[in-house]
Amino acid sequence: MTTDTQQPDRLLFLEDFVVGQVFELGTTTISAAEIVAFGRQFDPQPFHVDEAAALESPFGGLIASGWHSCAVLMRLWYEAVLRVSVSLGSPGVDEVRWLEPVRPGDVLTGRGEVLAVRPSERRPERGTAVVRMTLENEEGETVVSFVGRALFGRRPAE
Repeated sequence: MTTDTQQPDRLLFLEDFVVGQVFELGTTTISAAEIVAFGRQFDPQPFHVDEAAALESPFGGLIASGWHSCAVLMRLWYEAVLRVSVSLGSPGVDEVRWLEPVRPGDVLTGRGEVLAVRPSERRPERGTAVVRMTLENEEGETVVSFVGRALFGRRPAE
């Protein structure tokens, strides 16, 4: 997987996330070899691991596992946001949707839109940002989306 991402200029804390804010997460191109390798390890259905069998499937060719698509989106989110933030993990994701098949050679672009930001009532040093994550192909079609809850540290008092 090759990526091209933008990076913020400073460390991000919960206070740096604002409802309506959009993070452009960069792009990546997915290869047949990556699709097959992921499929063999994690989701060995024929249309993820065998090009000949995939031609006979309802998809008419090799496609990435939906879980692979989610992992690609997660990597873009990490490169663009998490690695330059005070990330404290995540309690989970909701509304996972695989909307279009991801095929070899697809150029995928990630985006995260902040839906909510809440300081923790019990842990004042952290809070939660709720983010709608999407991955689009080069045709502008959304191929996967989910809503994630991300925990971030709060900016220390100066």
